[in-house]
Amino acid sequence: MNEAGCASVDAIERQIAIILVAWGMPRDLAADAARVMSATDLSGIDSHGLQVMPMYDQMRKEGKLRLAAVPGVVTDRASMAVIDAGGSLGHPAGVKAMRLAMEKARGAGIAAVCVVNSHHYGAAGYYAQMAAEEGLIGLSTTSTRFVSMVPTFGGAPVLSTNPLAFAAPAGRNPPVVLDMATSVVAIQKIKVYARRGKPLPEGWVVDGHGRPVTDAEEALRYILERPEGGVLPLGGTREMGGHKGYGLALMVHILASTLVGGSFSPVRNRTQAPSDPENIGHFFMAIDPAVFRPLADFGRDMDEVIDTLHATQPAEPGQPVLVPGDPEREARAQRRLTGIPVDASLRAEIRAIAAAAGVDYVLDTVGGTA
Repeated sequence: MNEAGCASVDAIERQIAIILVAWGMPRDLAADAARVMSATDLSGIDSHGLQVMPMYDQMRKEGKLRLAAVPGVVTDRASMAVIDAGGSLGHPAGVKAMRLAMEKARGAGIAAVCVVNSHHYGAAGYYAQMAAEEGLIGLSTTSTRFVSMVPTFGGAPVLSTNPLAFAAPAGRNPPVVLDMATSVVAIQKIKVYARRGKPLPEGWVVDGHGRPVTDAEEALRYILERPEGGVLPLGGTREMGGHKGYGLALMVHILASTLVGGSFSPVRNRTQAPSDPENIGHFFMAIDPAVFRPLADFGRDMDEVIDTLHATQPAEPGQPVLVPGDPEREARAQRRLTGIPVDASLRAEIRAIAAAAGVDYVLDTVGGTA
């Protein structure tokens, strides 16, 4: 640990990788997954990194994960492709898919790659940012495993948090990286609140009559166990624009799942055994700005947009206007210095998982920063 309760990103990446390999994932694919997950923790998105290892362990024990599977291309065209993840975790397939979309976009100008037969792939923003870091515009969406989002005017969940990520490069500025759930909040973030014993903000979760639920443990019961209630769409109530978040969630499901033959969670839950793979789908798009105009001109205009937003008069002194990606960059800078917080309960879970897998627990012993 770098300081009490914190681990280095290198230690987290190594811990995840050695557990995944012990579970049967090929070493190179485990490295991809560990890199995605540790980078997510480094960016301050604690809900999608080390935090999800206990969930993966449970899925593995239930027989859902096919961790030995190697993602393979099953359809290949000039500007599109489909990858079958083989029932394994989505991170390696996601990395492969975005790399392929980027390669195709450099030739065709724009390309889309879908992944089918997958599981959770972590933070959508990681994949969009892959493109932006190489001068391309990136888009990534995914369907999700839980039926948790209550549609506008509904009292029971049908969709889920269905995230959407978009990233665009600039010139001298860092890329714009938008990574958002189409619900008010991601389920993993509610788990973080429950783990830390914190109450939820009003307007995240409602019961079957639309009344707010602020106790995080009770909220998880509505999301994971009860047939009614759930997470509100982005925007919240109809009066606050929740129907727009609902529409975005539906759009994401169509692109990431329906387009490629992924499952629709309400139907899957009625027709499949709990041990069956979840057949989650992902969607990746890459666009080369250079086919539309000179790349330097695009970068200059992006800088002008970013600079104008940053220069906007703030509503409150000391809180400047940010652009998407700024909070994550600030978190990375801070966490490289201080380490990544890992609370005692999560450390205990990871220690137990490592022991059961027959590998070392390294969070307390590996130092260094990325």
